[in-house]
Amino acid sequence: MKLEELIQSSGEWLRGEGPEADIVISTRIRLARNLSQFPFLTRADDAARAEIERILHAQIARLTPRKALNYFDVTTLQRLDRQFLVERQLISRELAEGHGPRGVAFSNAENASLMVNEEDHLRIQVLHSGLALEECWKEINQIDDMLEEQVSFAFHQQLGYLTACPTNCGTGIRTSVMLHLPALVQTKEIQKVFQALHKIGLAVRGLYGEGSQAMGDFYQISNQTTLGKSEEALIKNLKDVIPNIIAYERRVRGEMVKENKQQLHDMVSRAYGILKSAQTITSEETMQHLSSLRMGINLGLIEGLRIPTVNELFIFTQPAHLQKLRHGTLDSSERNIARATYLRERLAEQN
Repeated sequence: MKLEELIQSSGEWLRGEGPEADIVISTRIRLARNLSQFPFLTRADDAARAEIERILHAQIARLTPRKALNYFDVTTLQRLDRQFLVERQLISRELAEGHGPRGVAFSNAENASLMVNEEDHLRIQVLHSGLALEECWKEINQIDDMLEEQVSFAFHQQLGYLTACPTNCGTGIRTSVMLHLPALVQTKEIQKVFQALHKIGLAVRGLYGEGSQAMGDFYQISNQTTLGKSEEALIKNLKDVIPNIIAYERRVRGEMVKENKQQLHDMVSRAYGILKSAQTITSEETMQHLSSLRMGINLGLIEGLRIPTVNELFIFTQPAHLQKLRHGTLDSSERNIARATYLRERLAEQN
């Protein structure tokens, strides 16, 4: 596979289907693992990093045909290509901006990704559309088991899997659900959600995970610690909490429609109008209008437009995607013009 092929499609996690897909964009589970015979990356020189990458690359290749994956040497990728993979949720910013030998393998459907030499020697992640915690766990557990048949991961009888960051020790698992919560944001009820989640040990992050800001009213809810609890317990904790947030968002949406449907419809229609006609538009403004549009579709206020299309627009209007589509480097003002052009063309196709 060539990276250029990805610009012609979108990942499985963007298909806008699955349980609770009106609110839940995607579910992700990530596992952190380290080879037992090497130091953590914070203490590994380039020679050790190269050997880690060589071993893991070879073992990942052995997963085929049981799990077909495309492997890329991240050090050979241009900065734009690395950012492109970040925008598609296939690699983290840490891997994109890191140093030394490192790589990534991902499936054609983009629902499984294995990062080599990120913060840990290996980061395995599985993404699915909608609320799919059990499905993600089943798939990632299978990949982890297949790899553990071939390599020895650092493991302590009492502490569990050993990781570079102490908060990941134990199971090494990070479970997260990406939610679209425009009604809670507009009514400022979102702060109550944040406070409640913090009290029960859950973290709230932006679209691109740790260190990223919330854009387009997207929030990732995930566990903060992994030590002392089983994978099943951590997954169950999210499984118990997320439906309450979903119900809260739906209830507030319903109240907004009941109290002033005309004003809400006007806001959504204006957002749609701007996206269809703007000659230049920033990424931030695009995300906000697309957020309103996505909510409007789910509330039946907009017809003739599908959620998968809007989900794609969130990603394809990001800076690296625009430049890949235009086959060249664009400065900020040029990206704003290209973004507006792309939105007009895509939305015109829907009529």
